[in-house]
Amino acid sequence: MFKQDKEIPVFVFMGFLEAGKTRFASQTLIDRDFTQGEPTLLLATEEGIEEYDEDELKKRNISLVYLEEEDINTEKLLDLQDEYKPDQVIIEYNGMWQLQKLFDIRVPKGWTIVQVITLVDATTFTVYNNNMKSLMAEHIQNADMVIFNRCTEETDINTLRMAVKTLNRRSQIVFENVNGQAQIDNGEIEIPYDLNADIVEIEDDDFGIFYIDASDNVNNYIDKVVKFKGQVYKAPQYKGKAFVPGRFAMTCCAEDITFLGFKCVTMETPNLKDKDWVTVTAKVKCEYYPEFEGDGPVLYAQKIEKASKPDEEVVYF
Repeated sequence: MFKQDKEIPVFVFMGFLEAGKTRFASQTLIDRDFTQGEPTLLLATEEGIEEYDEDELKKRNISLVYLEEEDINTEKLLDLQDEYKPDQVIIEYNGMWQLQKLFDIRVPKGWTIVQVITLVDATTFTVYNNNMKSLMAEHIQNADMVIFNRCTEETDINTLRMAVKTLNRRSQIVFENVNGQAQIDNGEIEIPYDLNADIVEIEDDDFGIFYIDASDNVNNYIDKVVKFKGQVYKAPQYKGKAFVPGRFAMTCCAEDITFLGFKCVTMETPNLKDKDWVTVTAKVKCEYYPEFEGDGPVLYAQKIEKASKPDEEVVYF
């Protein structure tokens, strides 16, 4: 058996059928000569419209192997390692398979997943996201980079950016147009409220955007006075000196509803009950607290008023 002492980097390309995985992999491996002649094992788990040029792959010391879902197991991967003795592994992963299956198996010693890239067809994103939200969410949640290809002038960049930021703030985003020109996204979410207003009023439908943007760009909110509606959560660790006004939000599926909110310092907590709806007017500060594992927005209440619940209680991203 082949003994492996060194680390073998594993790169995973994922996305739904016709998302452009094969084209991207071919460009990376052949046109850009990513492997530089090192022995490389390319594992493809579906055959799409585009096909690999196996002759070109062989010229670059790349071995192509097609796998079925039942082949994603430790024994099969060990056999492939013994047979091909790769210095690196590329996996084009079937978008309809659970990615967790790949993460859960005991990969051969030395194999380390160093990058997961998700390819998304911008023209079909909304359809897939509406009909297979949990799968799409998994693709984004585990990605180090999300590439939206086939973008046009009509593509709603802000909506795509928001979809990624909601699920995975660490992921890099790339937008590629129909001509193959790519641009790394350095933009911020377009916010629908006026941050320069004396009181920044957050409409009920905009709470999700407020939460994401204030979390990512807290410096833009320091000393701003914000006003929004939320439910009361009296966190026991605050010992009656603060509470969390927020909203329940669904990021990928009904089973993934979570409560989003910021710590709000006030002495009025004895008069508040969990799940009450309130309108909070508060000044934003940036402070360290454990929930953010670093610095984040902390609210200092100026006014807390009882409120009726919004038309839609759950925030949808």
